[in-house]
Amino acid sequence: MITKQKGTMDIYGEESQKRMYVNDILRSICEKYNYSYIETPVFEASELFHRAVGDATDIVSKETYDFVDRGNRNLTLRPEGTAGVCRWYIENKLYGNQTEPVKAYYIGKMYRYDRPQLGRYRELTQFGIELIGSDDVLADLDVISLAYNTYTILGLKDVTININTLGDKESRNNYRKALIEYLIPYKEELCEDCKERIEKNPLRVLDCKIDGEKDILLNAPKTTNYLNETSLNRYNKLKEYLELLDINYKENPRLVRGLDYYDHTVFEITADVPEMGNLALGGGGRYNGLIELLDGPSVPAVGFAMGYDRTVMAMTYTGVNFDTKDGIDIYIMYVSDTEKETAALLAQDLRLNDFITETDYLNKGLKGEFKSADRLKAKYLIIINDQDLENNEVNVKDNLTKEEEKVNINNLVEYLDSHR
Repeated sequence: MITKQKGTMDIYGEESQKRMYVNDILRSICEKYNYSYIETPVFEASELFHRAVGDATDIVSKETYDFVDRGNRNLTLRPEGTAGVCRWYIENKLYGNQTEPVKAYYIGKMYRYDRPQLGRYRELTQFGIELIGSDDVLADLDVISLAYNTYTILGLKDVTININTLGDKESRNNYRKALIEYLIPYKEELCEDCKERIEKNPLRVLDCKIDGEKDILLNAPKTTNYLNETSLNRYNKLKEYLELLDINYKENPRLVRGLDYYDHTVFEITADVPEMGNLALGGGGRYNGLIELLDGPSVPAVGFAMGYDRTVMAMTYTGVNFDTKDGIDIYIMYVSDTEKETAALLAQDLRLNDFITETDYLNKGLKGEFKSADRLKAKYLIIINDQDLENNEVNVKDNLTKEEEKVNINNLVEYLDSHR
């Protein structure tokens, strides 16, 4: 028997209804913030992710699904969404005569060869937003407030925005030097990956999954101690804006992004989830250097990505009401072939009038159809028989009160509308 691959999911029934509910909320809030929906290819040139995400990152060095196609092209299934949006922005020269920032959002599948565990998959869904073309702190606020409000609207109340700043290029370089000087004496106490990172990309040492809670890193220098005046003023302004909007935030001086194109604002969203503890649900930041790194002009940008699967799981554990459809509106019952034709016609008419309608495809007979109607939680039953059809009528039964009434077929939609 062929089974699904490790780290993937089959999504159907109640689980798919949950995701449709979440997607509707995501689309609605993005539209209110004037973000437009974008779809980019699931696979891209491998070079895009090597340059955008970085060869030294775990994502590119250990987790990407790479392949060579029949045209001998090196391709990669996308591990994240930002790189593809930036490639689209550059390829279509959207920076030319730009009078407004480009604001895009996406919901799509990503692929990482990760170790599957609770809330972590190899085929994962990601929701993300990108605001390209503004360096104003107000743009950072736009992205953070959308992210924060999304989680609260989804029903996750104990949400915290963890924020930090890397400062501008000068501030970041000063911090980088100080961090290297601090880490070198402790080099032998770090994991093998972090030993290599000290010189190449020391900020990523602070992100280490193995050494992250060691006193060495907990006592490491803070980025905020190396900010120049411009960067500090910018960071303070962001905090003022967050307080103005009553957004619950917490400063986390160890929160960093290890890639060189990140600067200024970085943030991560966490929530206290029953049975799961304090869970990271998404994050983002400003990446003013990425467009230029990918051969575009120097264009500022800021974005956010949600761990979609983990968020849906957190909502479930929290007891969020997903407002999923409980049962169907109508179940049509019949016995003879003549009645079957009428069932097909009625089902067509009712569906076109926004009734969720089902009928019998297995010739179960009335007894089996009654069981199916109960199993599907049908609100109304339409019972067709040849005798009623002679009068152009059907029997309509309220499946809750068990009351029945004969209704003329021509008036059926109107009758059911009045009983919604």
